Amino acid sequence: MQHAPEQAGGIRVWERVVVDVPGPEFEPAPPRPQGGTCPDAECDGWSTPEMTLRSASVRGERHRYYRQPRQDAACAVLHEQTGTVVFAVADGLSGASASTVGASEACRAAVWAVHAQLDEGRAAPDLVAVLRHAAGTLHRQAAAMLRREPDLAQVEELLATTLVAGTARAGAHGVEVSLIRVGDSGAWALDLAGSRFLPLFELKTDGDVVPTSVTALPRVPERPERWSGTLAPGQVLLVGTDGFGDPLGDGDGQVGALFAAHLAAPPSPLWLAHLLDFSRETFDDDRTLLALWPRGAAR
Repeated sequence: MQHAPEQAGGIRVWERVVVDVPGPEFEPAPPRPQGGTCPDAECDGWSTPEMTLRSASVRGERHRYYRQPRQDAACAVLHEQTGTVVFAVADGLSGASASTVGASEACRAAVWAVHAQLDEGRAAPDLVAVLRHAAGTLHRQAAAMLRREPDLAQVEELLATTLVAGTARAGAHGVEVSLIRVGDSGAWALDLAGSRFLPLFELKTDGDVVPTSVTALPRVPERPERWSGTLAPGQVLLVGTDGFGDPLGDGDGQVGALFAAHLAAPPSPLWLAHLLDFSRETFDDDRTLLALWPRGAAR
């Protein structure tokens, strides 16, 4: 990591993090409104007695250049009565005309649907019902935007998005995590001792074959992909869009080394956003990452 020369008062300015060969340099253009707008970058971070959360979402170079808004979103809240962290990460499909809205609405709908179930006393939220609620929210949002009742294809054309939603709570043997997903956003357990990224869902690529289509909300698969387990000591939960997952790959390269080093302990939310905005040629998608450390997991 290189720093710019000292500025007034001895404060240094952060320079862009570069991995291998950087992408082109240019000043980002303002996004055109496409059903909704969102800032170029946003981040969040807080701790409970049991866990520390950080999240960040940044607009990719392709969207900065072509004046498109960021199409990723993340949302996380604490259910105070149970100590459960509820979270969601979404990646609006590029072919959907208002995918920025789709991603943000899907995240909010999923998080608050889980929160409502916990309020009702459910020990294990029905995550399939959460997906259906998020899909219904997208349908209602499309109806409001179109000012008429849309069919499923019209909701897709407007608001299609991937979604990973889940919960994390302290259990007798560690942090218990439950996840569900639609689409190709991913989740990993980062093993701090070995600097290994252990995928919790099937990876996007299968050999040299990359899927050309992605199942996305508002369609809910008959059997959505799920993962449940307990974070082992020294592991960090990561949930991210393919803008992070694609350059990460199997985690053995330079991007994996960069994040393994900087996520050994919870960074500041602003530093996570800065780190996530690294420059590497050919990787120009939006990037979103949510990380959850059990307290005491950092080395």
